[in-house]
Amino acid sequence: MTARTIHAPVLLKPALDLLQVEAGKLYVDATFGGGGHTLAMLERGARVIALDQDPAAIERAEALAKDYPNALTYVQANFRDLVSVLESLGIDRVDGILADLGISSFHLEDPSRGFAYRHDGPLDMRMGNEGPTAAEIVNTLPEEALAEIIFRYGEERKARKIAKAIVEARRQFPIQTTQALAEIIRQAVGFRRAGHPARKTFQALRIYVNDELGALKALLHSSARVLSVGGRLAIISFHSLEDRIVKRFFRESPDFEPVHKKPIVPGAAEVAANPRARSAKLRGGIRR
Repeated sequence: MTARTIHAPVLLKPALDLLQVEAGKLYVDATFGGGGHTLAMLERGARVIALDQDPAAIERAEALAKDYPNALTYVQANFRDLVSVLESLGIDRVDGILADLGISSFHLEDPSRGFAYRHDGPLDMRMGNEGPTAAEIVNTLPEEALAEIIFRYGEERKARKIAKAIVEARRQFPIQTTQALAEIIRQAVGFRRAGHPARKTFQALRIYVNDELGALKALLHSSARVLSVGGRLAIISFHSLEDRIVKRFFRESPDFEPVHKKPIVPGAAEVAANPRARSAKLRGGIRR
């Protein structure tokens, strides 16, 4: 893996500047993904511990580590387990932690992972290999439970209507593929001008399957245990559910001083180059 094979992630320079990445210091990239943040840190001379629960991401990290054998350590793990991971490595403190909560383009572009409603594939949505798949969720949970998941994690106003359509459809056949589910949702809610009709439901199922909000809260509350005084925590979120959690944490935590009052957002040029960047928000805090 080289710089040419890694796409620049959203808000790359602002995130590294917020963290004040310097040569010789130790940072955690809690969401290795495609490796863009880690590579940029390494190029600044920093040492990096990269985490990701996705085996495919770990393979990419292994390839990058060949170019930086003494500077990059990679571990297959969910970032909610940050404290135990660092303990296993014999590390007490780090100088910075970065988490980019956006779903990786590798996930969206690989139909076999089941994240994308635009490509047909098995309805999986797991970041790792453990736990129930999205197919198991939509085919087994009661209608009320499905509606609650879709409303809470997708902020979908038509959650009850979608849940009812899912339950009616699964009586006829198991819902096993992404496009089968997307079509059920499209028929239930019709055409939408603002995005695909299945977008919010797919987001909700992905968040639920991977307990993304629970993992985020665990990372935030454990970060103070491993950051040095003056160390920095940077979080890039992509939807309001995540951003509200991060905003409230930095406002209320006695262990952190917010770096900025308002989040950093992508400029017009970055959004034009990468439309998925439009919803990104970067917030950070300094360990007191």
